[in-house]
Amino acid sequence: MPTKTKRRKTAGPRRAARLTRTAGDRLRDTWYATLSALTSAEENLEKQVRVLLKKNRISTRDAATMLKDVRSLIDRERKKAVRELEGRISDLQTRLHKEREALSRMVDDAVQSTLATFNIPSRREVAELTRKVTQLSRKIDAFKR
Repeated sequence: MPTKTKRRKTAGPRRAARLTRTAGDRLRDTWYATLSALTSAEENLEKQVRVLLKKNRISTRDAATMLKDVRSLIDRERKKAVRELEGRISDLQTRLHKEREALSRMVDDAVQSTLATFNIPSRREVAELTRKVTQLSRKIDAFKR
């Protein structure tokens, strides 16, 4: 009994560009959501501390100490998130650079094979032939003297 096989679509240039753009957008959205969550948590904690202060359940000094500790914790987490994000972006940039070089080599190879198929010399080959003709012209001129 024959089975159906699913064909995967290959990512064309447009789709790859769209994927790259959406990956950056997702990174940006995640970063902003993280910052928003941290800020919201900090604000909620400050509100709760104010409520406790109003009800005289904690002293002003304890509240200030608590807020200072929470702010330092949040600052550490923010710095940690920034370092992690920078590391991921650096990895993406490195990968992008390698992929760009590989693509450039593939295009160069394709162009060279097309030129060879049509028997058209490349610039390098023309330059080499020009250099050889110049050398031969000099030798001929030397023999004429």
